[in-house]
Amino acid sequence: MADTILVVLIIFSSIFGVIFTFLTTRNKERLALIENGADAKLFNSGKKYSFGQFILSIALLAIGVGAGILFGALFRQNGMDDGVAFSACIFIFGGIGLMASFFVNRNLTEK
Repeated sequence: MADTILVVLIIFSSIFGVIFTFLTTRNKERLALIENGADAKLFNSGKKYSFGQFILSIALLAIGVGAGILFGALFRQNGMDDGVAFSACIFIFGGIGLMASFFVNRNLTEK
């Protein structure tokens, strides 16, 4: 019981530490640029990612994971080991779904 609590605490403290370090470093960099006279528009140079594109990415990922579960079940019935069949198919089809999402989103932004 104590081991699982310790592992959970270590995981969450590591995530917190990485996010905290990233945010404080970014803040220091921005303050240094502002002190040197940089324009504030420099911080807003990234592309906007619309909500529709995010939903499309999640939908295609879910379709890929669902197809991976389906094909994993088919491979399991044909004699493949359960863990290998499901995990490999889920990752492969999830990756294919994310690649399809990337290409569809790229075509949508070009139009």
